[in-house]
This record gives sequence, structure tokens and C-alpha cells, in this order.
Amino acid sequence: MRGFSSLTSKSSYLSSSLHKYSHQLPNQTAQNPSKITPLAPFSNQNSGKNTQPISNFVSNVSIAPFSDKNAKLKIKPIDHIYMSRILSRKDWFLLLNHEVKAKRITLNPQVVISVVQNQENPLHSLRFYIWVSNNFPLLEKNQSIRGVLGNVLYRKGPVLLSGELIEDVKNSGFRVTEDLVCILIGSWGRLGLAKYCGQVFEQISYLGIVSSTRLYNAVIDALVKSNSLDLAYLKFQQMQVDNCRPDRFTYNILIHGVCKVGVVDEAIRLVKQMEGSGYSPNVFTYTILIDGYCNANKVDEAFRILDKMKKRNVKPNDATYRSLINGAFRSLSSLKAFELLSDFVEREAKLPNVACDAILLCLSSSSLPREAAMFLKKAKSRGYCPESSAFSSTITCLLKGLDLKETCDILDSFVDRNIKLGFNAYLALLEALYKGGKEEVGNRYLNQMLEYGFVANVYSYNMLIDCFCKTNMMDKASQYFQDMCGKCVAPNLVTFNTLISGHCKAGNVSKARELLEMLLQQGLRPDAYTFNSVIDGLCQVHQIEDAFDCFSEMVEWGVPPNSITYNILIRSLCVKGDVSRSMTLLRQMQVDGIKPDIFSFNALIQSFCRMNKLEKAQKLLISMLTLDLCPDNFTYCAFIKALCKSNRFDEAKALLLSMEENGCTPDSYTCDTYISALVQASRFEEARRIFRKFEKKGLPLKPLAVF
Repeated sequence: MRGFSSLTSKSSYLSSSLHKYSHQLPNQTAQNPSKITPLAPFSNQNSGKNTQPISNFVSNVSIAPFSDKNAKLKIKPIDHIYMSRILSRKDWFLLLNHEVKAKRITLNPQVVISVVQNQENPLHSLRFYIWVSNNFPLLEKNQSIRGVLGNVLYRKGPVLLSGELIEDVKNSGFRVTEDLVCILIGSWGRLGLAKYCGQVFEQISYLGIVSSTRLYNAVIDALVKSNSLDLAYLKFQQMQVDNCRPDRFTYNILIHGVCKVGVVDEAIRLVKQMEGSGYSPNVFTYTILIDGYCNANKVDEAFRILDKMKKRNVKPNDATYRSLINGAFRSLSSLKAFELLSDFVEREAKLPNVACDAILLCLSSSSLPREAAMFLKKAKSRGYCPESSAFSSTITCLLKGLDLKETCDILDSFVDRNIKLGFNAYLALLEALYKGGKEEVGNRYLNQMLEYGFVANVYSYNMLIDCFCKTNMMDKASQYFQDMCGKCVAPNLVTFNTLISGHCKAGNVSKARELLEMLLQQGLRPDAYTFNSVIDGLCQVHQIEDAFDCFSEMVEWGVPPNSITYNILIRSLCVKGDVSRSMTLLRQMQVDGIKPDIFSFNALIQSFCRMNKLEKAQKLLISMLTLDLCPDNFTYCAFIKALCKSNRFDEAKALLLSMEENGCTPDSYTCDTYISALVQASRFEEARRIFRKFEKKGLPLKPLAVF
């Protein structure tokens, strides 16, 4: 669990450590020696390998008090390795002070965030923050810096409040402050260390820190985040004993905790208690309640909360609308949620754009193109302009279920309002248009993309070329490859692999070979994907021996063949009828340490079944099962076909009906195959029974002509 252990022993050591240092708390100001001598690196549970003593060279980082004027200056690149070496030392604070005196560093929030984020050891990030917060009070109050440190301690931590850490802070001339403890507790809560949070909080007085509402809020929030709601309530009750008065933050944290588990009645009780304490619910309180009601499948109550907000002049924010809309789609069927939210939007005097964006995103993710188009048209008539990502998701959804012309008309009506479609959505549109034979319309949108400057680097060119390859428009793919080179955008391996694969699938192996030569001339090294594409292309044009030559060349290049390479060759040999050589290749695959997959076996099983050699097919099936590979519909279908061909219909039926028990749900093709075999054998009544059985399960089957 994130690389830490034995928290119990560490926390027991914590008590004695805190007590030991409670009478030795340092003054706020550290002493600065006249001469800095190299010392051994600091060692603790989170430290990495020892580093060499630091030479006295100039750093690229600059540190100076932050001001608006300094913010406009160009910041020099930060030498994170150098900073890490400083922060790994026992005298880290002295070295940082020395850098300041030498005027080799200028500090602003961006620089601090960069240093904190780019330390491999989270202890180094913590040290740098401690030094900054004690020397630059303005930066200490920056919420972005605190947030980044909290994320670092969560992702790379935990950093525990050990005696060694406390002594390190003491030696630096600083002290463990309430602010620092709150940040640490926040990271422990996110890591699920609820018990440890409680233990540290109970012993915090040893550091000379007095319990406060802010500290209580930090620990209650950490306990809620670590799903320890009971412990959070205990701390909440303990506040009065310590003369700490709960504030709006305290109540909102607890309300969030109970809403998260769906206990909305308790959330309402806490709201009333909060109001009794003199704190009115704010937008965050109401947003939490809306989310809680949705979690409890009480969407109508969530809408009532929104109405209450408006009556109390509490303006909903973006999070409020998103919580309501996402919660409605989460709790209700997509169509019911759409109906409810459409009525809500129509009732709104001022159309909230963020609500419309959220509804469109939910409709798109639910694959409801008709509803999305209807909503988009209605909202547009009221002056709604969608945000780019919501619009792009909607257009991508419309392509899956709407007529292409209707989709293009909707798109054009918004483009006229200067709403831009995203790059990926444009590619999806181009692919749909070109596959639908609407090349002229596709070219119009392609030109639109180019005018917007969407195709400018190797990555965008690669995606555009891939789009042309998918639509079998290899002339256009080659044209934009030339355009790319003409604009001095250097193609990479992905570019060549995409083109080689496209030409091979189109049966143009000679063009693929030309590109392979060009790839080598560019100093690029072919990988498994390159060779697999060429081998597959050669197999498709029945040049099997050339494919095996390419296979040998692949090994000579030091590119290890993978299961895909073997599967291409095995399948091609089976198509050719050379099953014996396919079996040899399957054995060679295992000798080479490559585990065969379901595709490796299916090609051979299907071949043996077509040849009516069921015993050999069954032996392969047993071998497949010993490798923990589960048969799929192709496997079962091969056996069912062969059994029906041998008039062994009862065995075929038993096999079909046993599929689900063995973890494989029959698909339409498998069922249609068996039903067709029954019809051909004039077993009409049995064919009807099987048809009805699987039709009731919602499987789309071919119409049966014998009813």
C-alpha cells in the first residue's frame, strides 16, 4: 500500500519523540555561519541514496522576494537536480540561505511550485516549503503552493511526523507550525491513514501547538476523506471540550461526509444545527446536499434544494449545476433524466450555459444522439453557445446515430457563431464522411481544420494520416505525408508505421517497402508494429515465403516477434491449408517463450473443424484450457458447425447451451450458425425453440423464414 508499513511502531515512537522535543522548541530565526562546510546527507525513511558533497557553483534558480514587477520578468530555468542535492543535505537550510545572500535565486509562486513538484523525495518538497514559508510570509499564504505540496505528499508520500523529522525542523531554526500540521494531516487523510491522523492530533500539544478550530477542521476533513465518519464525529464532539467552536467549514465537511454515504437526513440535521450556531448555509452546503440527494436516489429533493437556494438569494455555481445534472443521470434512466432536466431548463428564465454543457455531455456519454440533437436545437434558439469540449462530444455522438447531412447542418449553424469543433471531433467527422462516400463535404471540413491551424505538428499530421488510412484513402495519406515533409515537420516512427500499415491493408506492399527504406534512411529503427504490418501485408497478397523472410529479418534486427507476429503467420498458413506448418509455428512460439493467446488457437481449431478432424481440434482446446485461456464465440462456433455437419445436433445444442456456464455469452453469429444448420437439416421445430429462447434474451437474430 504505497510503499509504507509498520505505522503502529512509528506512531508509538511519535509520542516519546514529541515529548522529548516539547521543551526544546527553537526560536524562529536560524543562525547563519560564516562558512559552510560539506556535511553528510540527511537520512530518514524517505531519503534516497546518499549524494556527493555539493560544490559551490552558481545555480540557475533565482530567489528574491515576490512582487508583481518580478512576476513579469523572464524566469531562468530551474536546476531541479541542484535543488534536490541541496535539500538532501543536513545543512539544507544553511545552503538555501547562502544562495539567497549570494543573490543567485529569485522566488515567485511559479518557481516555488516548480521546485516542490519536481522533487523525487517528498521530504525535500516539504523542506523547501518550510524554508519558503519562514522566509517569505507572502508566499506562505499562497493557496496554490499549499495545494501543490499536499498533492506531492499524497502521490509520493506518506511523510510521517517522526521524531527525526521534528529534529530536522528544529535544527533548521524553524518549528512545526499549525499550517504545516494541517497540510500533513490532509495528505494522511487522502492516503487513508485515519488512525495515524488521530494519534498525531492527540499529541499535538507536545509541539507547543494549541488545538484550534482550523486544526479540528483539518483532522475532521482527513477522517471523512479516509472514510472514517465515526472518528470524524468523535472529533466534532471533542471540539467543545477544547473550547473550539465549529464554524461553517466544520459543518460543511461533516455534511459532505454523510451525503457521500447517502445519509441525507443526518445532513439536514447538521444544516439545522449549523443555522442554530449562527452560520447560514452557503453555496457549498447546498451543492453538497444536492449531490447527497442524488446519491440517495432522491432527485426531486435535489431540485427542491436548488429552489431553496434561489429563494434565499444563494446563487448556484458551476459545481451546483454539474452535481444536479450528473446526479440525475446517475440516479435515473438516461431518458427520464433528460426529460426532467429539459423541463428544468425550459423553466429557467436565464439559461445557465454550464447546465446545458453538462446535459449535452451526459447525453453524449449515454449515446443518445436524437435527444442530444433535440436539446441542442432548443437551447440554440434561446441563444445558447456550447463550450468547445461539450460541442465536440455532442457532434461525435450525433455521428453515431444521426444522418450525416443533419449532423453537418447542426455543425454549420454553430460554426457560423464562431463555435469551433475540437480536433478529434473533426477527425471523427472526416472519417464518417469519407466512409459514407461524401468526399467533397469531407474536404470542406478538412480545409476548415487547416484554416484553424489544427494540423501543425507531427502528432496532428499522424492523426490526420491515420484517418485517411482508416478510410482507405491512401492517395490523400501520401499527399499529406508529402505536405508534412515540405513544411519541415519531421515524420517519426508512428508516421511511417501508420502509412506502412495503411498501404499493406490496401494490398500495396511495394509502396510499404519503399516507406520502410525511407524509414531506415531517416535513421529510425523499425519496431514490432512495423514488421507485423509488412508481414500481414505480404500474407494478404499470398506472399507467404516473403512474409517468413521478413520474419527472419525481424529477428536479425533484434526486434523480438510477439504473439501478433506469430498469429498473423499461423492464420495465413491455415488459410492456405498448411495446418502442419501452423502447428509447428505454434510450438515454436512456445519454445521462444511467447504465450499463445486465443487467436493463436482459434485459427487452428477452425481449420481442424473444417477438415472434420474434431479429435485434433479437441486436443488443441485442452491445450488452450491448460494455459488458462477461455474459449470465445469463434471457438464454440467452429465446434458447433463441425458437429452439425456430422449430424451430431444434440452435442452441438449441449455445447451452445453450456457456453454461458463457461463464461462465454453466445453472440448473434453463433446462434444464427446453429439455427441455420437446424433449418438446413429440416429440424424446424427445434430451430424455432432456439430462436425464441435467444430472441427473448434480446439477441438480434436473422429473421426465421420457417414460422
